[in-house]
Amino acid sequence: MPAMNDNQTVAGMLNQAAALLLGQGANPFRVNAYRNAAETIAGLNRSVREIFDAQGTAGLDALPGIGAGLASAIAEILVTGQWSQLERLRGTIDPIATLQTIPGIGPELATKIHDALHVDTLEALEAACSDGRLATVPGIGTRRAAGISAALTARLNQRRISARPRPAAAKRPAIGMLLDVDREYRRKAFEGSLPMIAPKRFNPEGRAWLPILHTSRDGWHFTALYSNTARAHELFKTGDWVVIYAYSDHDPEQQCTVVTETHGKLRGYRTVRGREAECAEHRRRDPADSESGSAAAKTGLAATRR
Repeated sequence: MPAMNDNQTVAGMLNQAAALLLGQGANPFRVNAYRNAAETIAGLNRSVREIFDAQGTAGLDALPGIGAGLASAIAEILVTGQWSQLERLRGTIDPIATLQTIPGIGPELATKIHDALHVDTLEALEAACSDGRLATVPGIGTRRAAGISAALTARLNQRRISARPRPAAAKRPAIGMLLDVDREYRRKAFEGSLPMIAPKRFNPEGRAWLPILHTSRDGWHFTALYSNTARAHELFKTGDWVVIYAYSDHDPEQQCTVVTETHGKLRGYRTVRGREAECAEHRRRDPADSESGSAAAKTGLAATRR
């Protein structure tokens, strides 16, 4: 009889996420997807770790009701014992500790990376390595970024062992879709219609002040929150910078940050960091969808002061 402790752990965490999503107003289909995944794992007649060790994420993906997004999440649980999505829903995520799991990244550098790039998962750090943003962080540079990238790849490969090749690049939500989620989040935060969570960081009183939104667009599931980085607090941007997490049934979770741009041709407009060229093209093609950030910033700041 296989040991089923891993199955109980994974199923329990999936059910906890479903309960939190339900309480935070997420789409019922998304809530049910987590519940169905938990039921699948709990009902297995073999250990989910055994499946993962033998077949990697492809084996998890092949289970009923578990696509690439949830397969990646289950792999994260099995390899690290933690799940960043669940910790985010609880408000307990500690991105500095997460970044420090990569050799060569200590507390000071982890803080610099998080404040500069707003990344709080290893997958988001990988994206920053890939598109060159990591090398722009003060004190890193191209050579050090390459070393971090190599160590990160080795770390992530532990939970990506797969019987089929990985795609060259994950699909990303369209710019217009991200800007629309950003608008919905800031509007509802200003109206006071969103549930609040109490983030662990920079919140000694344990106050539930951070609005959280769960929404869906064209097969993508989104979670949006105001940035709670040290840099955001220092620059009084906790009511402007919006961090958006996205995943689909076919793509693992990824994240981006939408800000009011302060330089260049996009100055004063809501912009997705790291995708400025696409934002400029989107603005050229659809100027009506390119929102000025001045009113947006005031709206967001008012929301955080409720």
